[in-house]
Amino acid sequence: MSLSQRMQTLTGGGSDGWDVFIKARKMIAAGTAVTELTIGEHDIRTAAPILQDMHRSAMGGHTGYAMVPGTDALRDMVAARTTERTGVPTTRDNVLITPGGQAALFAAHAAACDPGDTALYLDPYYATYPGTIRGVSAVPQAIATRAEDAFQPRAADIAAHAEGARSLLINSPNNPTGTVYSRATLEGIAQVCVDHDLWLISDEVYDTQVWEGAHLSPRALPGMAERTLVIGSMSKSHAMTGSRCGWIIGPEEVIAHLITFATHTTYGVPGFIQDASVFALGQGPAFEAEVAAPFLRRRAIAQRVLGAQNTIGLIPAQGAMYLMLDIRATGMSGDDFANALLDRHHIAVMPGESFGSAAAGHVRVAMTIDDAGFETALRTLAGFAEARARAA
Repeated sequence: MSLSQRMQTLTGGGSDGWDVFIKARKMIAAGTAVTELTIGEHDIRTAAPILQDMHRSAMGGHTGYAMVPGTDALRDMVAARTTERTGVPTTRDNVLITPGGQAALFAAHAAACDPGDTALYLDPYYATYPGTIRGVSAVPQAIATRAEDAFQPRAADIAAHAEGARSLLINSPNNPTGTVYSRATLEGIAQVCVDHDLWLISDEVYDTQVWEGAHLSPRALPGMAERTLVIGSMSKSHAMTGSRCGWIIGPEEVIAHLITFATHTTYGVPGFIQDASVFALGQGPAFEAEVAAPFLRRRAIAQRVLGAQNTIGLIPAQGAMYLMLDIRATGMSGDDFANALLDRHHIAVMPGESFGSAAAGHVRVAMTIDDAGFETALRTLAGFAEARARAA
């Protein structure tokens, strides 16, 4: 018996991008102390009041099957928040609650693409994007962005690949680069989508982590509400990564079909988690800013530390919980640099190549440890880069 080609080709026949992370975890399991700057996991845990509300709901009996589209209370809360933040009228009929943002990405591509369709995405990209597209039997096609543009996509580059494609996946604020797409960038993307009749899948899970500029949902642009599927999540905004609660926002007809899809796949999200999400969202923007505050502080630390040296280039970190560092002056690839840094100093970062060829010669640093430890790790990383550059 053989597995389906879909299962055997999810990573495209190569690495899934997590090799350094897995190596670091094996070192930790063997007893080696490793400073992990790899994944987007908050160093704070889910706030106690959210967990207390989750416990209250579970003990109150909300442990059976919840309605597949999501509870009315959570769908209404997400819709109201979206209306307030974007100005686009949104109701519960525009919202499907999903088991996290990853399930939402999969469902959105299942809605947009038939087997064999081309699905576009931007490089650098979050590591699961191409596998998600292959998972619905579509064909992933990367469109490179440029470090010299701070990884802002060019509409002309997207248009050059758009003929015959069915969808385009974007992510702003961006993981891994920290770039926040400007209005001009998003207007250019929107025009390409209209001109080539593309579905736009907009991953906005970092919308509460904006340090420069402003977050603009492309669903708010003229002519885009009917062709945009927005991905959201409680994971990053409320430090609820393990709770697996996300959503898709889109046209009513699309959401109706996605509810049917969810009935045959995930069958919904536990009710007690949805109740806790209602509670968390009810804490308002001040709580979201509190969750985001450590990353803003650490961004300032990075600007200060890296501003004092000339080997590493810091891509402007406008949002999200990551830094993209240009280490090409060392003469090393991102893979070689990350592995050598881990072996020599037991500091784990993600190679830029984990996120696509456009990030070659870079590494991604997650700002997810305490301030003092973060500064120490950055200084060590910078010293390591300077020594390698001198030896190059």
